[in-house]
Amino acid sequence: KMPKVSEVTTKADIKPKSMHRAKIWSDVVENLYRFQQAGYRDEVEYKQVKQVDQVECWPETGFVKKLQRRDNTFYYYNRQRECEDKDVRKVKIYVY
Repeated sequence: KMPKVSEVTTKADIKPKSMHRAKIWSDVVENLYRFQQAGYRDEVEYKQVKQVDQVECWPETGFVKKLQRRDNTFYYYNRQRECEDKDVRKVKIYVY
C-alpha cells in the first residue's frame, strides 16, 4: 500500500528537499515510476496539479491504475509490476 499523503502536504505547494535514485525495486518505487512516466514527480505533485484527493489504484496490488497527464490524456497501468530492473535506477525518490 502507498503511504497516505496528508491533506496539508497536498494543499500547500511544497517542494522536495532532496532527491536520490532507487537502487532496488519495491512497491513504492513501482508507483513512483508510474507517476514519473506520466510527467509528475510523485503522488504529492500529481494531487497538487490535478486537484484530486485520491489516485485510482488496483485493489489487489495497491499499484497506481490510471493517471491523467498534464495534456489530459490518460495512462492506464497493469496490475502487475511494470518497472523493469533496468528502469529501477531511473526512478527518482523525493524527500520532503
